[in-house]
Amino acid sequence: MSSPTGHELDPTFYRSPGDAIAAPAERLAYVVAFDRSGQQPDALTVIDTDPGSASFGRVVGWADLPTRGDELHHFGWNACSSAFAHAGHHTDGLQRRYLLLPGLRSSNVHIYDTHPDPRQPRLVRTVTAEELAAGAGYSRPHTLHCGPDGIYLSCLGGANGDDGPGGIAVLDHDTFDVLRAWETDRGPQRLAYDAWWHLNQNTLITSEWGTPSMIEDGVVPELLLNNEYGHALHFWDLAEGRHRQRVDLGAQHQMVLELRPSHDPGATWGFVGVVVSTEDLSASVWRWHRENGDWQADKVITIPAEPAPAEELPPALQPFGAVPPLVTDINLSVDDRFLYVSCWGTGELKQYDVSDPARPRETGSVRLGGITGRVPHPAEPDRPLAGGPQMVEVSRDGRRIYLTNSLYGSWDDQFYPDGVGSWFAKIDTDPDAGGGLAVDESFFPHGPEFRGRRVHQVRLQGGDASSDSYCYP
Repeated sequence: MSSPTGHELDPTFYRSPGDAIAAPAERLAYVVAFDRSGQQPDALTVIDTDPGSASFGRVVGWADLPTRGDELHHFGWNACSSAFAHAGHHTDGLQRRYLLLPGLRSSNVHIYDTHPDPRQPRLVRTVTAEELAAGAGYSRPHTLHCGPDGIYLSCLGGANGDDGPGGIAVLDHDTFDVLRAWETDRGPQRLAYDAWWHLNQNTLITSEWGTPSMIEDGVVPELLLNNEYGHALHFWDLAEGRHRQRVDLGAQHQMVLELRPSHDPGATWGFVGVVVSTEDLSASVWRWHRENGDWQADKVITIPAEPAPAEELPPALQPFGAVPPLVTDINLSVDDRFLYVSCWGTGELKQYDVSDPARPRETGSVRLGGITGRVPHPAEPDRPLAGGPQMVEVSRDGRRIYLTNSLYGSWDDQFYPDGVGSWFAKIDTDPDAGGGLAVDESFFPHGPEFRGRRVHQVRLQGGDASSDSYCYP
């Protein structure tokens, strides 16, 4: 495929979800690893995901950051399939080439080039905390997406680590300069977390966690029980940066986190995960949708807490005598058919058929780790695992699901006080057979392979289910 001007388009830019599904499978996964103590630099690691390779399931590339104490968290590509919505931009050599790595604690953004050798990423620039504060008035960068007019970087804090309000910084696709704050009228929005969109509907959605002081040292019981963490969705005019509507999920539904809009560019629905209800410690997944011009949200999945002896629980949970599911990540397959839900507290990954988004139907489940139970990986059946399915990423064809086990350093320590460890797992499914989940026993990088660092988000070579938005049906 070539552009009208004759320039070759990046073959990993897909016009439609169907094109992405039909593309060649990923052969590498990029995983960020961080040192909780800040004594070692965080790192961008590269894992071989090619089952025909002699190094399948092993770390084959490693790049240390030049700094310490960044706490790498979420990261992403400089460009993706949304290039087809960029006015003329996809004709001038734009490529899915650079990975931007925000430091959730340092507010630095390190940028790595994956060319010419995708196994050996090279640092090419660092956007400092000072540049982010001066250019956009934000700090604590959390999540980024490649968008219509730049790179959108959601941030939890105001300039210089102030408590806020949090919002979105826009970076240039090519130079990575911090251009501006995206919002022109934020309305009632103050708390920030994730941001994503329906490109063809000119709508951006944001969710809510908390300000830096609310998350720095883990979950603050007083704030949680007083329902002071985020509990709403916000809908915006994407082109103008103007707030249009706030949808409150109810104050008891604390910490509204990962947004997963439908990949179908003509659809107007998506899912968001809620970590915990202060009424009963359950977790939930909500569907947003538009009716008669207004946005609405309905709870479509409820996952209850699991009773457990107090002596088996960390101090934070002992008064409750139960393990909350703690839904901390969700992911939607590119064909919009299956939703994956990470229950980091109970150590469970759930699969739902969401062909009817209003009525999800559970079709699979696996357990690894967990606050209690500590289910081992089948590759090492005698070794109980700490942590649980946390960041979840799905291959473009929907047949492979990748999991890491660390959430956020202070949360790890709070809910797994005896240590969370470090592991990366692969789960297989067959969409043609109606789903179901099976752990791949041959894929289990863990422990020493990550050199004492914890692992968090995953990005797949050529894109994945949570990296791209599409412009054509």
